[in-house]
Amino acid sequence: MALVTRLTRLFQADFHAVLDRIEEPDLQLRQAVREMQLALDQDRQRLALLEHESSQLQETGTALEQAMRAYDEELDICLAAKKDDLARDLLRRKLGDEKRLASTRQQAQSIELQCGRLQKQVEEQAQQLVSMKQKLELLVNDNNGHGGSEHHAGDSIRNEEIEIALLREKQRRVKA
Repeated sequence: MALVTRLTRLFQADFHAVLDRIEEPDLQLRQAVREMQLALDQDRQRLALLEHESSQLQETGTALEQAMRAYDEELDICLAAKKDDLARDLLRRKLGDEKRLASTRQQAQSIELQCGRLQKQVEEQAQQLVSMKQKLELLVNDNNGHGGSEHHAGDSIRNEEIEIALLREKQRRVKA
């Protein structure tokens, strides 16, 4: 059985090596760039959703804090009027809202941490994507003909040749 698995792995490795040679690296790199862009877009969308959820939780927390202040005012009135039954009712609602407020704050804190991590990840992915796009551009320029890179080298040589030719022409004109 071990011999069969070894032979299978050997054939798979050879097959993958042949495929790697057949496939064009610039096409693979383009596909990788598309996949990176898609992943980056998805993470940005997730980040936007988390930020929206965070803002909703903050609004809920603000509303609960206002309710707490209202409960306190109403409790003052009930206790001053010696209406303990009403005060108990208010306290039950206040305690429930306090628990919801604590839960909301905890969720908001958790989401803020997630947002921070995801923001760092998005920034890193964006930098990697820029790097991959630059590599792709270099590869495409190299593959579009080596004349492109020779052309750039030729431009600097050509400028020097122009300067030398200009000096020769000036010397010829001085002698004539």
